[in-house]
Order: sequence, then C-alpha cells, then structure tokens
Amino acid sequence: MQLDIQEIQKIIPHRYPFLLIDRVIDLQPNEKLTAIKNVSVNEPFFTGHFPNEKIMPGVLIVEAMAQAGCIYFYYSKNMQGKDLVYYLAKVSSKFFAPVVPGDQLKIDVTTLKLMSKAGFLKIQAYVKDKKVAEAEIGFSVKEV
Repeated sequence: MQLDIQEIQKIIPHRYPFLLIDRVIDLQPNEKLTAIKNVSVNEPFFTGHFPNEKIMPGVLIVEAMAQAGCIYFYYSKNMQGKDLVYYLAKVSSKFFAPVVPGDQLKIDVTTLKLMSKAGFLKIQAYVKDKKVAEAEIGFSVKEV
C-alpha cells in the first residue's frame, strides 16, 4: 500500500512546517513501512542550522521517524477513521551521518512489540543506501 500527502494528513495532525513525511511508498501493516521525506533547501530550519553548512537537526529526523511510526501503528492496529492523539513514550537514537539539502530521507519502520494502544518500533533512516540514523521509539495513543 502507498499513501500520498493527503492521506497522510488524514492520519497525523501535523502541518507545514512540522509535517515531515511526504509519502509512504510501502506499507504492510504489522510488518513494515517505508516513508520518504524530501529535504529541501527551503526548509525553515536551515536558516539557522547552520547558515554556512546546512544540516537537518537530529531532533527533526527523530520527529520524522516518529511520524512514520504513527502511520504504521494506525494501519497495523486498524484505527482507520478514528481521531487519535499520539504520546511519545520512549526514544533512544543514534546518528551516523548528516542530512543536508537535496537528500531524500528514506525511513524504514518495523515492529519490536505492538500492544492494543501502545507500541515499540525500530526505525532506521537512510540517504541512498547509507544509514544516517536509527531509533527505538515507544508510544501510546488515545482516541478523542
């Protein structure tokens, strides 16, 4: 299954400049998700991070990973049509290389453990075939 930006916006409440997933290119509920974030030189954070050597902040890479995880959870737990609030419970992350304007961040999500209203996911981010970051993210959801 694939999702475009309109379908993504129905699942997570984030909007520009904090919507950090452009497309889901592969989604297999309870198995894996692959999402894309196109990193443009026009991103507002590049103005100050850093003016002479633009680098995507690590916290925003983790945020993109968390957003991909929320989409994965939404479909893996059959929550279509429900309004949800996501709570981040745990994050451990490592960074291996910078992400710069012009890069396409590919985010891969797999399950560590899924429960009825919570989950623990392993998420890895790549530019081309080079791993730039990885994280284990836990979260829970609340229906509103």
